[in-house]
Amino acid sequence: MKYYRFWLGIIIIIVLFTGWVVWPDNPGLHIDALGLDTDIEVRQGLDLQGGSRVLLEAVEGLATDISGDELNATRQIVERRVNGLGLTEAVVQTQGSDRILVELPGISNRELALSTIQGTGLLEFVDFSGLGVNAPREGDCILTNAQIEQISPNPTCAPAEGETERREAQPRLDGTPYTTVMTGKGLDDAQAVPAGTGFNQWVVSFTLNSEGDSIFADFTGSHINQPMAIVLDGIVISAPTIQARISGSGQITGNFTKGEAESLAIQLRYGALPVPLQVAAFDTVGPTLGEISVNKSVRAGIVGVITVLFFMVTYYRAPGVAAALALLVFAMVNFALYKLIPITLTLPAITGFLISIGTAVDGNILIFERMKEEIRAGRSLDTAIQLGFERAWSAIWTSNVSTIIIGFILLMFGRTFGASTVQGFAITLMLGLVINLFTAVIVTRTFLTTIVTFAGGYLKERPALLGA
Repeated sequence: MKYYRFWLGIIIIIVLFTGWVVWPDNPGLHIDALGLDTDIEVRQGLDLQGGSRVLLEAVEGLATDISGDELNATRQIVERRVNGLGLTEAVVQTQGSDRILVELPGISNRELALSTIQGTGLLEFVDFSGLGVNAPREGDCILTNAQIEQISPNPTCAPAEGETERREAQPRLDGTPYTTVMTGKGLDDAQAVPAGTGFNQWVVSFTLNSEGDSIFADFTGSHINQPMAIVLDGIVISAPTIQARISGSGQITGNFTKGEAESLAIQLRYGALPVPLQVAAFDTVGPTLGEISVNKSVRAGIVGVITVLFFMVTYYRAPGVAAALALLVFAMVNFALYKLIPITLTLPAITGFLISIGTAVDGNILIFERMKEEIRAGRSLDTAIQLGFERAWSAIWTSNVSTIIIGFILLMFGRTFGASTVQGFAITLMLGLVINLFTAVIVTRTFLTTIVTFAGGYLKERPALLGA
């Protein structure tokens, strides 16, 4: 194999990095200068670690006015918001004519998830010019003309800290609503980004569409040095002073943590809900498999892998050792990607991974059987290795690609309600098959070439060690 030392170096780097990622006590990536604040951990699905089940219903008084299309559109937005939080394998379905059921696997912040999926997401840029000391402060609940038009004649806001009742929106001192300059419909995109002013300080960066850009640019250009409030669902987030004409893009500031900024960005990016929702019920769901069942499943998987490794080493000897090492690399790379992407692990997802291990072993068996045929035909060891890999390659990639196509079909099918767990199976299966194209050929061949380089003469004198 040409350049096997190069590939051996690459493989060693991969092993060291993936070993660090899969290490149980991995500290994650927390680099303030680069804006990295990520925990690297295993994400378990609802069936493995439990989670939450939320039943949402239309705000009282609106149920009779909801059409099927509006409820379905609301469900789709809630689903996108949930996926935006990174909660894969979630189930979002309509129930009856005015309810939506949401199952959230392994959420770590209940209040954050609830506020993200429930909030109407009505973002407003409100004119505060000329108010002086009478201007509302951050956290106040104010009444605007956009709220009256889009939500209710008497809108309310979420309770303040320490309170249990929703707050009544307050108008201006003269009893009139505050004037909304532009709503979130004028936004094109929104992303949470580090503020650059300290650890865990974040802002929401937004871009304007053509309609919003015209409105925003005209207003900010004519109100320089005047305050303009940023209001979400009636609550004042901040009221910065306009420093210059704003066109194209801008930022929302408000002393956000990373979670708060991401939640706000998700709401703005995926739009307001056509139907305002309230929580009808909230339940904490225990793992359906139970801790004992999970432990037994993991133990069974480990035993299965060890059995496969023992078979490969016993039957194929030296090539089996190379295959066993490659299989360990295969498992480490897969598990590292599960943590980095991240992929929610459910029982079907684990099943997909185990099947991909079988496929990885199958590729090595094809290679080694071709090698044995070449050795028996009188080829030299180096030639037999080269021909074994070259002639088995077409069978390996065609079988893997055909299975990847099936996995893709399962992935598409899993997007429909009732089959979401199929997605986890399809994702881990396809990921394993793609990685196998690298490990079964490049990694196994590199390890085998290394073994032959250091023990080639010894192996040539003992063909049995090659399984021939």
